[in-house]
Amino acid sequence: MLLSKTLKLHAVIPLLCLALGFSGCARSADDRPPGALVVALESGPTNLDPRYATDADSERIAALVFDSLARPDRSFRPQPELAASWDAPDERTFIFHLRRGVKFHNGKDLTAADVAYTYRSALDPRNRSPKRGILRFIESVEANGAYDVRFRLSAPFAAFTETLTLGIVPQGTPVDGSGLVGSGPFSLEEFRRGERIVLKANPSYWNGAPRVSGVVFKIIPDAIVRVLEFRKRTVDLIQNYFEPDMLPWLEHNSRAVVSSAQGTNFQYLGMNLEHPILKHRAAREAIACAIDRDAIIRHILKDLAVPATGLLAPQHWAYESSVEAIHFDPDRAKRLLDEAGFPDPDGDGPLPRFKLSFKTTNLDLRKRIAEALKEQLARVGIELEVRTYEWGTFYADVKKGNFHLYSLEWIGVVDPDIYYELFHSASVPPNGNNRGHYRNLEIDMLLERGRREMSIDKRRVIYGEVQRILARDLPYVPLWWWRNVAVMQRTLRGFELYPDGNLISLRRISFATPAG
Repeated sequence: MLLSKTLKLHAVIPLLCLALGFSGCARSADDRPPGALVVALESGPTNLDPRYATDADSERIAALVFDSLARPDRSFRPQPELAASWDAPDERTFIFHLRRGVKFHNGKDLTAADVAYTYRSALDPRNRSPKRGILRFIESVEANGAYDVRFRLSAPFAAFTETLTLGIVPQGTPVDGSGLVGSGPFSLEEFRRGERIVLKANPSYWNGAPRVSGVVFKIIPDAIVRVLEFRKRTVDLIQNYFEPDMLPWLEHNSRAVVSSAQGTNFQYLGMNLEHPILKHRAAREAIACAIDRDAIIRHILKDLAVPATGLLAPQHWAYESSVEAIHFDPDRAKRLLDEAGFPDPDGDGPLPRFKLSFKTTNLDLRKRIAEALKEQLARVGIELEVRTYEWGTFYADVKKGNFHLYSLEWIGVVDPDIYYELFHSASVPPNGNNRGHYRNLEIDMLLERGRREMSIDKRRVIYGEVQRILARDLPYVPLWWWRNVAVMQRTLRGFELYPDGNLISLRRISFATPAG
């Protein structure tokens, strides 16, 4: 069976070490700047402009380069960053008072004009920013003098503080990805797509200079090569981007420091609800019942995840505990397909009921998960054609809606208003991330109420109902919430795991001994 075909890494890695000359533990020369930290990535960012960054790596790295008005803490509560404070004269007006003396990496002062420009450019429909959906409640944004910014909303918007995380760019920054300058703890020195990103420490950072000279993000698609680079000590830190099977080997063969904690990042199976088969709720439920999450988590993920009931993790204030995880039930899946008009043409024979394609990246762990899904769906008569792509091509297809099924994870969920972005009928691309084209009038009305309601208790009730409806309609299939795991060299100090995998603590990381 597929799930038993886990990599024998305890045998594979030593052989590769010998073959590649990595059997020794001494650090060899590499091209890192002196005193810089090296972090290994699986695929790398697609766009570091904060107005366009939507994938996990893009948002995490952009947060190191671009400051925002506020930043969520470990509990997802907004904390002042560029905004020293703010006032709300009424429920539709917010005035932000900026810190004085903050400078962009080019030496220019960061002022209210830059903040206003950033938000206006993201809101401009001509620029097609994917952030426009969450910002659409902003009626106007004006600079009141050099250091005060006034936001006027078109209506009360309970999740307005979530919009404060947009990274600020200098006034006039084009939207073509060129000339990216921020005010964060690191400046962008080099961006070689598919190869590496080099950040340089900002010694004049208003909140204290970083403790390393810079950060090099090395894009290493092959999981085994990432581990070998770590053992060779040309990589200092890997967060989550390794095969779960590799952890024991790393701990015993590289003197790695391993830190883990339950995270909030949510893995899901996305579906195109305009597809002639997937538009049927019964077909979607059948797919959900055919997936044995526990087996995948146990055999492939090595218990580095827990089954999910939906987007919001149990740590979130709006999490609805009455929603149960979908149970693995292949017999029910078959009955649902029969009742929906998709009978088994060959009575449990070789002929499938229907065929679907599943898109994923060409990374080994993703391919193994895809093969597990293919095997499990085949047992109920669904043939899955697995199509693998490099990250950029895969993500472009997802954003365009060019898929039957795919799997991605959502990170950094702060406010439950994210459901508007994902499931409101007005949020189909390019106005949002309702990529499956889900439409439900009741959901639309609840999400609109949730935006207007300022009471936390009443919002909890609203979003509890949203979660129950989505669990019934299944516009996506919840898979699991990931555990966050960091593998670090013993010389590193100060790295913190965040529930969403945020890397902002890199500005406080240091080496116990010289990095060179």
